[in-house]
Amino acid sequence: MSGIFLARLLLVAEALFVVMTAAAHAQDGDAFKSFKQLDSTTKMPKLNAFSPSSILPQGAIAKDVRFAAKLTKDGDAVQDGLAWRVFSPIAGEDGKLPLVASSNGGSADFQLAPGEYFVNVAFGRAGVTKKLTVPSDGTVAEQTLILDAGGFVLNAVAGADQRIPANQLSFSVYSSEVRENGDRALVMADVKPNTIVRLSAGTYHVVSEYGDVNAVVRADIQVEAGKLTQAVLQHKAAQITLKLVSQPGGEAIADTAWSVLTEAGDVVNESVSAFSTMVLSEGTYLAVARNKDKVYQREFTVAAGRNTDVEVLMRNPRSVGRQAIIESQD
Repeated sequence: MSGIFLARLLLVAEALFVVMTAAAHAQDGDAFKSFKQLDSTTKMPKLNAFSPSSILPQGAIAKDVRFAAKLTKDGDAVQDGLAWRVFSPIAGEDGKLPLVASSNGGSADFQLAPGEYFVNVAFGRAGVTKKLTVPSDGTVAEQTLILDAGGFVLNAVAGADQRIPANQLSFSVYSSEVRENGDRALVMADVKPNTIVRLSAGTYHVVSEYGDVNAVVRADIQVEAGKLTQAVLQHKAAQITLKLVSQPGGEAIADTAWSVLTEAGDVVNESVSAFSTMVLSEGTYLAVARNKDKVYQREFTVAAGRNTDVEVLMRNPRSVGRQAIIESQD
């Protein structure tokens, strides 16, 4: 993607992230095809729906109607990733508007009987609805809907530039507006890294989770119509592996129950394993190991981006001091 430039840095809840906006204007749809699409399938052939002739008024002839959608008013028509739905304005017995026609892909061509319809086009989580009147006489001009939409691709690093495995990262996207109870409306959950997220233009609150303990950062990200934004969030966290050993560098002792506490004494993680691996936000913690009715403990510090092993020796912690020495993994 050409024309990538750094957007302004946002710092929300100590979450530093770099935003780069690609020149993915509506007239350059390739940027939106470069990434795996969320909630999408392989490209489907165009599906043209027709109004059954049995319900057409006597003498009425279905009209050809062509629909197109643009990300911005001045852009070109979107060629893929659209979902078209045409509804009758008269609700059925179930209270829902009957679906008259549908199509997936780019521009759509339908044959519609004279009358009124609601036409909806969706581009990921962005969409727009228009009321359409098909006249009995004459032709129907091509209908162009403006989505006012763009998208972003999310990723994260630990520390300055430590790459985080994709299976340890997840993102949730929320509305930027805060409700009276302090919550935000969830827009999308469990978004994987490097996945394109298509949204209406606006500001969104993004929450990134690294691991499943306490490494969480937040940031507000702006989506611009016709553009694809790449946002990289920075986690101040690292992966830690705890081992109970009889001597430095020794084999990990099996059947060990682990508790990890913050400096304030709050328990952040518990497990039973010879090797207890977790991701922790940077800071100082106390590892407590229980094995055969004996308890061992050691204090250790987590530094952002430094994945480390922490060895807890099977001896009285007071004889070795409280502060653990942590060696970085290769």
